[in-house]
Amino acid sequence: MVAARQQVLQTVATSAPAPLALKAASGKRPFVMIDGFNLGLEKGTGVATYARNLSYALRDLSCDVGVLYGGRFNASDDPLLQEILFFDQESSTNRWWARTRRHIDKVLSPTSNTAFEVPVTGTVIADPFLSRLPYYDSIWNAPDLYQKSSVQFELFRLINQVRLKRELDLCHWTYPLPLRIKGVPNVYTLHDLVPLRLPYTTLDKKEKYLRLVKWVCRNADHIVTVSESSKRDIVDLLGVDPEKVTNTYEAVNIPAAYLHKPEDIVRREVEGTFGLKYKDYFLFYGSIEPKKNIGRMLQGYLTSGVTTPLVLVGAQAWKSEQELALLAAQEVRSKLRRGRTGGKIVKLEYAPFALLVSLIRGAKAVLFPSLYEGFGLPVLESMMLGTPVLTSQTSSIPEIAGEAALLIDPYDPRAIAEGVRALDENEALRQELAAKGVTQAERFSERAYAERLLGVYERVLSRQ
Repeated sequence: MVAARQQVLQTVATSAPAPLALKAASGKRPFVMIDGFNLGLEKGTGVATYARNLSYALRDLSCDVGVLYGGRFNASDDPLLQEILFFDQESSTNRWWARTRRHIDKVLSPTSNTAFEVPVTGTVIADPFLSRLPYYDSIWNAPDLYQKSSVQFELFRLINQVRLKRELDLCHWTYPLPLRIKGVPNVYTLHDLVPLRLPYTTLDKKEKYLRLVKWVCRNADHIVTVSESSKRDIVDLLGVDPEKVTNTYEAVNIPAAYLHKPEDIVRREVEGTFGLKYKDYFLFYGSIEPKKNIGRMLQGYLTSGVTTPLVLVGAQAWKSEQELALLAAQEVRSKLRRGRTGGKIVKLEYAPFALLVSLIRGAKAVLFPSLYEGFGLPVLESMMLGTPVLTSQTSSIPEIAGEAALLIDPYDPRAIAEGVRALDENEALRQELAAKGVTQAERFSERAYAERLLGVYERVLSRQ
């Protein structure tokens, strides 16, 4: 498995295709803005990872990249304070009256927002955030932009406008947001329509969500999505012209320091940090929520009879207690304590990205039997890192996995159990899937992703 990953990486490194470059109408380097709506500084989501990877793809297209945040600080603040507050947005007061005043302000505020550039001089030591920050040439802020626009859209169906004191060529919103920048093309990414297809698995207010995505589909200069499955949903459910929607898929950007970390160091990190045996545990990582199908995965694992531990890495989200109910059952807990189920289950709320990559590389296999995915980044990340994957035969996942993963019916715990046993017992199967996975992952390389984005942007800019 290790040799297969290294061989493909070496092949990629020795082939250097010509660089790609997006040109503005003026022929100059284009200034492209993306939103920072989902870009947390430490813990991230799949959508945050998408936005981060998009920022690096824009860099590779020779764009001048701006990232627009909605922090609670103003252009009138001292420049040094702006930089400090950008990296310390969690320190805002949570007192009831302060929250109430902010909510009132959002309702009454005008829908025209002026974004200002935040000076990032290096005064704040940002090294702890480097693996989670996007690529940027400039950071911008419009105070409370995303919360305010959400409130005003929900209450009054208003769309907020953003203005910049700088000429912009294109804005790419990485999520359906009730926002627009006048005078330039606005591209929106719709990752999936899970709130419409599986409404019982999300907390979205469905009426608001449907109204918002319909507005996006009417007003976007172009819509980007991340799989053919999602494109079909957008076209069929929302009646969008197929020519207005482009599937760019996604890519994974894993820092070379983590990607090429020596195996002996990976082994030490896995065994020393978590007390796990290298290549002798199953891994799930992602939010603990209904869509991820944790409950059926646990049922399948527990009934498989394997002794290999299962490690769960993920924050508990909506209905997580329901998904983890099997673990909480007294009888099962008793059996686990006595070892009657064979294996054991380790639950981790969070792992820093560097350690998460090592956990993926050190796993016997990754289990990801999600009910529905617009893309399924954990599948691609695991294949790229040379780890076998058990995943679902639904939604977009077969497009991503191809024949390089063990596909099962996610609604059938018995199928999950059989897949777990097969991966646990069959080393040849694991080696075959690992080798195929690394090759399959190359179809979603950063270069291929950048080429697909370039086609979208050139098409949109040519209409101006």
